[in-house]
Amino acid sequence: MCELAQPCLVREERSREMFILANFIIATAQVLDFLLWAYQWILIARVVISWIDADPYNPIVRFIYNLTEPVLERVRERLPLIAGGFDLSPLVVWLAIWFIKRFLVQSLYDLAYALR
Repeated sequence: MCELAQPCLVREERSREMFILANFIIATAQVLDFLLWAYQWILIARVVISWIDADPYNPIVRFIYNLTEPVLERVRERLPLIAGGFDLSPLVVWLAIWFIKRFLVQSLYDLAYALR
């Protein structure tokens, strides 16, 4: 126990603030992890749709294209087509998502647990 009541109260208040901040960082990491996980599956759906003859006017196909095309277009601008017109942009985006999940999301979790 503390000899003086005041220093103990200050430490307990800081501890409580850090606990709240840690919970907020964990929640942020979980939301980011879920969004990246969902985008990976949408990206996989986009690749599968490109292999089959899907109706471009189907609302689901349009939704998937509208979510993935802005990101894929930026990658295609910087990445040349491979022989035979093979598009590697979905692979590059998938690897970037994997890196973000392994680096940023895991770093947020580690930071939050260090604050507790």
